[in-house]
Amino acid sequence: MKTFPIAVQPYTIREALSQDYEGALERVAAIGYRGIELGRPPQGITIARQKELLDRLGLTVIGTHVGFDTFDFDPDAIAAYLDGVGGGRYAAISLRFSSREDVLQKAEKMNKAGAAFKERGITFLYHNHDWEFEKFGGEYALDILLRETDPALVQTELDTYWIKKGGEDPAAYLRKLKGRAPLLHIKDVEKGEEQFFAEIGEGVLDFKEIAGAAEEIGVQWLVVEQDRCRRDPFESLRISFENLKKLGIMQLQP
Repeated sequence: MKTFPIAVQPYTIREALSQDYEGALERVAAIGYRGIELGRPPQGITIARQKELLDRLGLTVIGTHVGFDTFDFDPDAIAAYLDGVGGGRYAAISLRFSSREDVLQKAEKMNKAGAAFKERGITFLYHNHDWEFEKFGGEYALDILLRETDPALVQTELDTYWIKKGGEDPAAYLRKLKGRAPLLHIKDVEKGEEQFFAEIGEGVLDFKEIAGAAEEIGVQWLVVEQDRCRRDPFESLRISFENLKKLGIMQLQP
């Protein structure tokens, strides 16, 4: 089985970042993560200082998120930021949809944004939640969006938890996206009706099957994220990291 480099989405530790930005990143690096999806630093920390910190900790920025349900972003500024922190080449967005027409209109905007990012050497990604599995005219909003966007301009960063929460099998759904999913958010699902977030390997998802699907479709990075945790978020990130190692999915550092 292919092994993958493992990154972290620090939304998991958002409260800690707001209280002690540098200390929180130090704790993530101490667990063993080497990739991170990261945005601009908080006030008082320059991008140059952010890069110095990341370099010291051995954390590589693989990409950034550009907004939630808005196209009010500047591709030039995002490209400059990614260049400034070491050259991550992915920019991800999430959207909400109210109707089939809304999906079609936003797909058109996605293609335009994707073209602008491509000109700057950045791959534009769509990151899903569960609401994209609402059907409009008998089709999932996500399926419409994927069909109406150009794979050369719009790729994906799908999320295993949200695919499951939306009612689909993550591995099976991923297999429909060969060559279109360079990044994959991974998180597990607790047993039970609530379907609460779980650490990798502590819930119901089969991550060996998911990793097999990820290999088939060309995923480059697995990105650990847990939106809410029942325990300390750093402990949740540690458990996910260690379980990925036990599963034989993680690309070990030399």
